[in-house]
Amino acid sequence: MNILNKYKDFSVFLLLGPLCFGQYRFEVKNVSKSYDAVIQIENCYDDRCGGKGTVELFDHKNSKVQTFVSDDLVLYAGQGQKLLQGKLIPLSGDQRAVIIDDFNFDGTEDIAIRNGNMGNYSGASYDVYVFNKTRMGFVKSEELTELGSNGLDIFDVDAKRKRLISYGKSGCCDIFTIEYAVIPNKGLEKVFEKEEDMTNEDQVKVITKEKINNKWITKTKVYPADQYNRNKK
Repeated sequence: MNILNKYKDFSVFLLLGPLCFGQYRFEVKNVSKSYDAVIQIENCYDDRCGGKGTVELFDHKNSKVQTFVSDDLVLYAGQGQKLLQGKLIPLSGDQRAVIIDDFNFDGTEDIAIRNGNMGNYSGASYDVYVFNKTRMGFVKSEELTELGSNGLDIFDVDAKRKRLISYGKSGCCDIFTIEYAVIPNKGLEKVFEKEEDMTNEDQVKVITKEKINNKWITKTKVYPADQYNRNKK
């Protein structure tokens, strides 16, 4: 699937008015090197907000770039912040409701918007939009949205190796790491898997599978649990 060209109707980013949803408004200055964001959410209780919401993206000249809609825009306010309706509340850039990075390594920033807790073990899930140079706007990537909604949280971005890294677990003692390469005009390709099996409390069995020259190479190693955990710190 081509994550650059495969997307839903471009109407997903209809420019909605600032009070279309939500009674609580938040501002994130310098959410990235290019953008600021204004977040509006329907419901807030204590320090947690959720429900239908919007993210309005602005450039640093305060011109609106695009508006995104989320059915469950989960957000946690900063410690000690009072949440008042109608007041523009400042948030830091690490708020995790809006994440901006170059997810497909094409040299332009993309955006992930929090949409509930549909990930592995009710982990955070995200709708992911990539910047389309032809349309000069962000379009939803079904492939990256799926990847951003199935792990323990959104995937990590390894810009140096051009890999996206997803994490998951099964039960108490099985941890999975999966790496994907982004292939231009094709999409994601799984190239590495690691399973850390800690079922036996005295040892850790590590199974790695790596795709090399279109062939999968599997290796299995067993480590003493205390040594393995010490080396990971």
